[in-house]
Amino acid sequence: MTVPPPLGPSTVLGYPRIGPRRELKRALEAYWDGRSTRPDLLATGQALRAASWQRLAALGLPALPSGTFSFYDHVLDTAQLVGAVPDRYRAAGADPLDTYFAMARGTDRLAPLRMTKWFDTNYHYLVPEIGESTQFRLAGDQPVAEVREARALGLATRPVLLGPVTFLLLAQPAPGSPSGFTPLDRLPDLLAVYGQLLAALAAEGVDWVQLDEPALVADRTGPELAAVRTAYRELGELPQRPRLCVATYFGELGPALPVLAGTPVEAVGLDLVRGRAAASRPELDRLRDKVLVAGVVSGRDVWRTDLDGALALLRELRPRVRELVVAGSCPLLHVPYDLARETELDPALRSRLAFAEQKVAELVTLADRLAHPAPAPAPVDMSAPTPVHPPAAGNGRSPYPVRAAAQAARLRLPPLPVTTIGSFPQTGELRAARAALQAGQLDQAGYEARVESEIELVVRLQERLGLDVLVHGEPERNDMVQYFAEHLAGFATTRHGWVQSYGSRCTRPPILHGDVHRPAPITVRWSRYAQSLTRKPVKGMLTGPVTIVAWSFVRPDLPLREVVGQVAEAVREEVADLEAAGISVIQVDEPALRELLPLRGDQQPAYLAWAVDAYRRATSGASDRTQIHTHLCYSDADQIVAAIDGLDADVTTVESARSGARLLAEPAVAGFPRGLGPGVYDIHSPRVPDAAEVGELLAAALRVLPRDRVWVNPDCGLKTRSYAQVEAALGNLVTAARHARAQPASPAH
Repeated sequence: MTVPPPLGPSTVLGYPRIGPRRELKRALEAYWDGRSTRPDLLATGQALRAASWQRLAALGLPALPSGTFSFYDHVLDTAQLVGAVPDRYRAAGADPLDTYFAMARGTDRLAPLRMTKWFDTNYHYLVPEIGESTQFRLAGDQPVAEVREARALGLATRPVLLGPVTFLLLAQPAPGSPSGFTPLDRLPDLLAVYGQLLAALAAEGVDWVQLDEPALVADRTGPELAAVRTAYRELGELPQRPRLCVATYFGELGPALPVLAGTPVEAVGLDLVRGRAAASRPELDRLRDKVLVAGVVSGRDVWRTDLDGALALLRELRPRVRELVVAGSCPLLHVPYDLARETELDPALRSRLAFAEQKVAELVTLADRLAHPAPAPAPVDMSAPTPVHPPAAGNGRSPYPVRAAAQAARLRLPPLPVTTIGSFPQTGELRAARAALQAGQLDQAGYEARVESEIELVVRLQERLGLDVLVHGEPERNDMVQYFAEHLAGFATTRHGWVQSYGSRCTRPPILHGDVHRPAPITVRWSRYAQSLTRKPVKGMLTGPVTIVAWSFVRPDLPLREVVGQVAEAVREEVADLEAAGISVIQVDEPALRELLPLRGDQQPAYLAWAVDAYRRATSGASDRTQIHTHLCYSDADQIVAAIDGLDADVTTVESARSGARLLAEPAVAGFPRGLGPGVYDIHSPRVPDAAEVGELLAAALRVLPRDRVWVNPDCGLKTRSYAQVEAALGNLVTAARHARAQPASPAH
């Protein structure tokens, strides 16, 4: 028997899609490596979808979403579904799956689409390219096919689609677009395709469709709000369509709320965790004739919900709307699957946590308690084991020209020095050694010998290729944040708490639950060993305080600024110990600096001020002779050039190759006063750029920047690539740099 068509009384906006044991990761990588077939991959996708629906139903959730699974990225799925495939990819293969992965990962001849962060999360999406000639059309029937898959299991689902306005706001103009064109100009044509799809879903018997519009919680202009009004009036007035739920999340809806309220859509979803203030605003009364999908359970962290507080809020809201649905604040894509597998966590901490399955149980409980009042259970103790103390203030360094002279005398680097960002490939042998250590099958001495062997291989490879500033390759690290969390007090780490970052890439965010401090040096042992193998400088590699906190699940009652400050103190101590060990170049990465930027403009200056201050606190104890590097990747660094300047790092490396060197178009870049390395090798694609391609990207940088400040480097770390790819690509970087050194300097510089 089929479950009734779902919207309430409780639901989730989306669910993790990698599989509880990362089944999708393994299936994708087997397919890409030629170890499995297309039918194998498709069967894995179908099995994961079925397992998710059945598990959600077993947990008692009455309203199930479909369309939240993806083989790589849901924004890319939408682009392919509506026919927004740039012409250069259409020849990548007759199979739509080949075209899809060409856009995601590139091919030997094609670079992939640009990739950047999904709002203020660590999930990455592929940026669609929309031009005046983009031929929108309904290409495929995946949303309908998934409805049928679920129905075959006896389950009804609510298809989830990326909303048309957010899709266009996330897109970029296609190459060659005229000045002034924006993808939002194509809204009328895109709406025609959405209308076709909604009609097809209605014909299939679908009762509700969810359209995700998270872009509406950011600052939006008058014309953009007018586009929202146009979109949902037109879709709402379709003669044949399901009922529509427009889901917004990641913050307070603000001025877009009355706009949506004035359209014929039947339901609006609000994030009442990050946008809690909306519940007390009179504008909410504009939804009195609609269904409110109330996001009261956080989809962005792993902490248990205050059920009494959430229930009180729901009871407050119920009289103000036609109907109330209890929901997550956003899709559960950003949390791990199941806390039950984390048997090694401290029981006291574990009692305060909730992963995706536990959050579903909270939703079901809240809906039941809303419908059937009962005595409240004992509250969960969320108190801190220790107070959070403000960090100590840091010292300053000399002005950059003084530092630059001291570093030049010490390092004696050539013009256009070549370096990498930090990590080298994590081989199967390394992962096996780490697993054997954890299982007690390899002792610590044996493990360290294996790590030392890998470090020596990496150092010798870089010397042979001719790099100028080397790295040790980070073979001892499982992840750039988790590794530090394992060595800092105040953190806990999980064994199975995987979360998707992009495609097949998954991370295990640590859990930050109390006071942070550094009991002992973390990286010094490996950096000292690497430096002993070579006369060339080897970078000490650290993750910055903002990134460590941003990529962790931070207890929600802890003051974020003070927590970041505590981590900054720990990093500062590590910098001092690296210096004392003779390390002359220290890189403190902050790829999450842009990621944590608030979505509302009026909140951004205060954040950037304290985030930059934390970085400078972490690094300002270094001597003038120590060269401080930082790195930012896949995070629209062009939007925060002034803040990057404020970090006062001696060298900043940034993603640039994949984004088409868009950073170089920023006027502030031409006057950037310190070293800058716009990436010339996109490491998130398996393709290897030849020396000519690298040379073109390097030449673009030299047209904007003086050659004495340009560095040559990849876009990001090399962890996900193979040694064959890395050796070929780095060889081409060195060739391009040597060729550029031999050319006369530009008169402008």
